[in-house]
Amino acid sequence: MKEYLLLFRNASADNAYLATSQDMAEDMLKWQSWIGNIAMQGKLIHTAPIEYAASLVSNSGIASGPHKEANSVLVSGFLICKADSTEEVQEWSKTCPILKYPSSSVEIRPLIPFPVN
Repeated sequence: MKEYLLLFRNASADNAYLATSQDMAEDMLKWQSWIGNIAMQGKLIHTAPIEYAASLVSNSGIASGPHKEANSVLVSGFLICKADSTEEVQEWSKTCPILKYPSSSVEIRPLIPFPVN
């Protein structure tokens, strides 16, 4: 089995996520069910939402605030899992609760294990 990183992306406001407290409360059961399905298969490694506050470190120095893509889309959470194929992870991702939001997506990235000598 291979390990995969799933990055959950969604649009944001100027200084916060777009989701309201009510949205988050309504979505919690959907997230628990979706993640629970992966966990019950023994394929969940780790998952967590990401705070909005961030620091960007570059050759130019340190700036505050998260990195945002076009249309203020940013990473709002992640999940690390193991699966038999990318296609299996794609099938899980099609039902991810984040996809209810218009500018959202799930990016799937296979992880490369470090060689052990």
